[in-house]
Amino acid sequence: MLVPIGSVARALGVSVATVRRWDAAGLIHSVRTPGGQRRFPRTEVDRLLTPTP
Repeated sequence: MLVPIGSVARALGVSVATVRRWDAAGLIHSVRTPGGQRRFPRTEVDRLLTPTP
């Protein structure tokens, strides 16, 4: 399932600009729609929400 950037930002408690920066830095993976919009795999969001030991 692909998630829009606004939903990712809300889920992670950060701004849309922060998610864009993370995407540009390679910290989160996104795909582009034919219209050029970013979409993020739900697994990427879950990965960032999961605490690391």
